[in-house]
Amino acid sequence: MGRKFEVRKASMAKTMLKKSRLYSRYGKEIYMAAKQGGANVDSNLALKHLVDKAKKEQVPNDVIKRNIQKAEKGLGEDFTPIRYEGFGPGGIGIIVDTLTDNVNRTVSEVRNCFTKIGKQMGVSGSVTHSFAHLSHITVKGMDEEEVFETLLMGDIDILEISEEDGFVEIEADGFDLDKIQAILIEAKEDIEIIDAENGWYPHNFIELSNEEQALFDKFMGLANDVEDIQEVYHNIKQD
Repeated sequence: MGRKFEVRKASMAKTMLKKSRLYSRYGKEIYMAAKQGGANVDSNLALKHLVDKAKKEQVPNDVIKRNIQKAEKGLGEDFTPIRYEGFGPGGIGIIVDTLTDNVNRTVSEVRNCFTKIGKQMGVSGSVTHSFAHLSHITVKGMDEEEVFETLLMGDIDILEISEEDGFVEIEADGFDLDKIQAILIEAKEDIEIIDAENGWYPHNFIELSNEEQALFDKFMGLANDVEDIQEVYHNIKQD
């Protein structure tokens, strides 16, 4: 897959360092996807996408099934997605996506991650304007022209598309991820979805000094201890 594609994906700082956090993160997302779109993995593409990702991350089947069953039976608590924005060392922008059942607890814990490195949270929109919300999908089994025409007919606004070594890479609006996969699978049932992610990708990157990088690493260490944090995005220049 292309270097440009990988560089863009690197702007997501994974918070999934501990198994318990990993299972909790996917458990919440799977539960909410099943509750909102139904527990049938074949008809709920968002749920199928999450289950496939969870399996790749080696989340146990019983964790996946338990959360789907909870949603199907109407058990468990509702989780609300909330996005926080702030500024980190070197003036970098940080976006924190959370899924919470207690907003007061979550905002306090997220704010604590910033204040403990001498930084602060910003208001809504203060950071996201420097990022683009994008979907990145890599598929195999259709060539670039087939993919382009299929998505064009499906009324998808393709931002970028390229083919390399039999893999077609697609960049599109971040909210179209599930729709793109559904359109491609409907057009060709045996198409292989190699990778599918959406998130916030910076327009420009900032290079940090060693001292600034150490502060950001401290921030991520604190973030990893906040159970409600799902993803952290930033605009640090990667090597």
